[in-house]
Amino acid sequence: MKILHTADWHIGQYFFGYDRKEEHTFFFDWLKRAIKEQQADVLLVAGDIFDSPNPSAESQKIYYRFLREATTDNPNLQIVIIAGNHDSSGRLEATNPLLEDMNVHVRGLVRKKEDGEIDCQQLFIPLSKDGEMKAWCIAVPYLRQGDYPNTESYSKGVGALYDQLHSELQQVKEKDFPVVVMGHLQATGSEVSENDRSERTIIGGLECISPEVFDKKDIVYTALGHLHKAQRVSGRENVRYAGSPLPMSFAEKNYKQGTDLIEIENGQLKKIGRLDFEPLASLISLPKEPKPLAEVLEEIKALPDGEITKSSPYLELKVLLTEPEPSMRNQIEDALLGKAVRLASAVPFRVKSDRESKIITYEELKTINPMEMADDVFASRYGSEMPDKMKSLLQTVIHEINI
Repeated sequence: MKILHTADWHIGQYFFGYDRKEEHTFFFDWLKRAIKEQQADVLLVAGDIFDSPNPSAESQKIYYRFLREATTDNPNLQIVIIAGNHDSSGRLEATNPLLEDMNVHVRGLVRKKEDGEIDCQQLFIPLSKDGEMKAWCIAVPYLRQGDYPNTESYSKGVGALYDQLHSELQQVKEKDFPVVVMGHLQATGSEVSENDRSERTIIGGLECISPEVFDKKDIVYTALGHLHKAQRVSGRENVRYAGSPLPMSFAEKNYKQGTDLIEIENGQLKKIGRLDFEPLASLISLPKEPKPLAEVLEEIKALPDGEITKSSPYLELKVLLTEPEPSMRNQIEDALLGKAVRLASAVPFRVKSDRESKIITYEELKTINPMEMADDVFASRYGSEMPDKMKSLLQTVIHEINI
C-alpha cells in the first residue's frame, strides 16, 4: 500500500494582497500527477484545507474540483481529510454524503454518544488497496475544548483521547492490521521558525503534545498537520509533518515543499520518502541584512527585467532608517518599474537606541517638555538625534498650540 501525506493547503490565502489561486491550482495539478505516477492508494490531508472558516466560492471550487479530478483519474484512490484550526468543521463535513460516494472521507467533528461519551468509532476509517482492507486510520481533527476527556491541561486531554482511541480500536480490529494516525496539532520537539509570526499565530499558545502518544507498537505512521515546515518529530522517522505546499510568510521562504510518501508492506512500514514540489512563485528577501534606502535601491537594479506574471517572485525589502523617509515607498516603486517581481513588503528597520526607559509618575509626566518627549521618541526609533529642521517645525507647532 502506498500513502501520500500532505497538509496545510490554506486555499484562499491572500499573500500581502495577492490572490494565490493560480499557485494553488499549480500545486493541485502537480499533486494529481504525483498520485498517478506513484500509483498511490491513499491520500491523507492533515488539516487547514482552507485559510478561513468561511472560504470564498472560488476557493471551494478549487477544492472540490481537485477531489473530483483526483478520484476520477484514480478510481481506486481513497482520500482521508481532517479539519484544521483554520477550517469550519461543520462546513467540511456537510458534503460527506456526496464525497463518501467518491471514497473521500472527511472528519471535522468529534461526536458524542447519547450518554455524553466520545464516539470513537466514527474516527476509525479502514484503508484499502484495490478494494481489500490493509490498515486502519485514526483520523482526529483539530481538537477544541470539549473534544477530549476532562483533564488538567490541553496536552494531557489530547493525549488521553489518542490513548482512548487506540485502546478502543483494538476491540474493533479483526486482524492485526497496521494503524495510521492523523492529527492537527503541535508536537513536542517540532521546529517552529522564531521569525514566523503566521505560524505562531496558528499555534495560538496551546501546549505541545508529546509524540510518545504515537509510540504504540502497531502505529506504523503518524501524519501531522499544523506546522508549515516539513519535518520529523523528536527524531521519530514515522511521526512527521508534511509541511505546507506554499510558503505562508517570508519567514518560510527557505522551507522545502512537497509531500511524504509512505509504503506499507505485509503490515509493516517499508519505506518513507519525500516528493519535492517547486511552487509556482518563489520568495525573495533583499538585502540579507537591513541596509539604508540608497543601498537597497542599488540592489533592486540587479533584479531581472520583464513583465509581471503569476509566476513572478514575491519581493520583501528590508530598509534601515535613521530618520523618517516619507518618500520611501515612492522611491522603491519607481526603482521596481520594469522589474519582473511583485513587491509584497517593504519593512522599515530602525537602529535601536541606547537610552533606557524608566517608569514615571503622572505628576512627573505633566512636567515633561513636549519637545524633549518628541526627541526621546525619535531617538528610540531611529537611534539618532532629531534633525534641526524637524525640531524647528515641531517647535512652531507646539508654540501655536500653546497660544
